[in-house]
Amino acid sequence: MSSNEETDRPERLSVTHHTVDGVRVATLLGEIDHTTKDTLRDALLPAEGTAPRVVADLSGVSFMDSSGINVLVFAHQHLNDLQGHLRIAAPQEAVQRVLTLIGIDTVIPCHLTLEDALNA
Repeated sequence: MSSNEETDRPERLSVTHHTVDGVRVATLLGEIDHTTKDTLRDALLPAEGTAPRVVADLSGVSFMDSSGINVLVFAHQHLNDLQGHLRIAAPQEAVQRVLTLIGIDTVIPCHLTLEDALNA
């Protein structure tokens, strides 16, 4: 996680990771915008020696703007280049609407639940 530059505000996006059957799950909580895009990028890109298969669990994300879309596309392309993949799981209705309007759901597999994303 990265710290927020504004010390009077709590962290706007938090991330936890766990691994399920060799797939790294990044569970995100908060908002994704231009101030948190670096946190999202760091959460999705694999560290040295980690699996390039990632599921972004968006069930705790209440807002996402074009900054988040750009990071998702970048991470998707990067992980594909590493012979891995990015999947999106459980976006809330507002976030799903953005993904659908932009057409990201036709490029990056989006699943209703984390379990569906892990089993795909």
